[in-house]
Amino acid sequence: MTAAFSFDVTHRLDGAPGRAGVIHTPHGRIETPAFIVVGTKATVKAVLPEAVAELGGQAVLANAYHLYLQPGADLVDEAGGLGAFMNWPGPTFTDSGGFQVMSLGAGFKKVLAMDTAGLQDDDVIAEGKTRMAHVDDDGVTFKSHLDGTRHRFTPEVSMRIQHQLGADVMFAFDELTTLMNTRGYQEQSVERTHRWAERCLAEHRRLTDERAGKPYQALFGVIQGAQYEDLRRRAARGLAELEVDGQSFDGFGLGGALEKENLGEIIGWMVEELPESKPRHLLGISEPDDFFAAIEMGADTFDCVNPSRVARNAAIYTADGRYNVNTARHKRSFIPLEEGCDCYTCTHYTRAYIHHLFKAKEMLSSTLATIHNERFTVRLVDNIRAALREGRFYEYRDEFLGRFYART
Repeated sequence: MTAAFSFDVTHRLDGAPGRAGVIHTPHGRIETPAFIVVGTKATVKAVLPEAVAELGGQAVLANAYHLYLQPGADLVDEAGGLGAFMNWPGPTFTDSGGFQVMSLGAGFKKVLAMDTAGLQDDDVIAEGKTRMAHVDDDGVTFKSHLDGTRHRFTPEVSMRIQHQLGADVMFAFDELTTLMNTRGYQEQSVERTHRWAERCLAEHRRLTDERAGKPYQALFGVIQGAQYEDLRRRAARGLAELEVDGQSFDGFGLGGALEKENLGEIIGWMVEELPESKPRHLLGISEPDDFFAAIEMGADTFDCVNPSRVARNAAIYTADGRYNVNTARHKRSFIPLEEGCDCYTCTHYTRAYIHHLFKAKEMLSSTLATIHNERFTVRLVDNIRAALREGRFYEYRDEFLGRFYART
């Protein structure tokens, strides 16, 4: 079994665990730190794969849950894998489906409690929602959000789906918890996720051998533990030491609920327990201050739907903060979405035109806004990487965040 996957650290941040490096995959390299553009259903919503490459995206991430339900992982496998199916030649990631199984199936509340005193575990269900996902020690039974049909994910099922999807990087099946779950439940969940991780490694090894003619797919273990230092450290240490039939994790996902104000500290707990030689992917993060905090503490790659999601609602990221282009003041603004931006949208279109598109409910509005927001996010992490390499990370952080959050 030849593992065409590796990670090299090329630069280190003075006084902190942050680093820059290169992830090598069967479909190309990823210079880290890097933002991985999210294409949930094998598409970055409203944007061509060619445009994702043009705006600087090094890799894309799709979702196992969604592709399992539609069109089916077997179909993607028959097409030659995720990259071939969606006409993306570069590296690809798939997450395990655990987040969507629980968030879509259970209807988690959008606001996560910072204080769990007196809460019950059923309090994670949003008002008016019913629990559509049920966790047991073997896996999760859930109803499809598309048609209500019943399905079951286990570690073995998630591995089979992700092998069929054929991404260069995939994630072990884990149980998602929120900050609203009780301490007792978090403890049970960490233990359950560890047991599932063992099963994922065993099935990953079996499927890798069975599909020996396919490019090697790296498997990342996912660390849970919410806001608790002892649980985070225990989970990270357990996954770092785990080996089944000679197979260990190729990298690690830093997952679960993270208190924003303590994000850097929580990442630091996990990083201290993880090997330096393997990459770390922070799931679901894309705000500028979070990037700086996470990169300083040793996270290497990131993904989040936010840049494209808010773009479809007319929210535009710029170096001077975020604004809504569909408001009245932009009706006659014949300037780019962001002065000095090098993206396709900003070099060809004006705020006035994009304002018109949103008001007219034209599909092109989402395309142009998404191109800009994804370029902004990719470029920001690229610039952080360059600053880290050049020894000016802290200066760039203070300059950028001071300007971005000046209005708040």
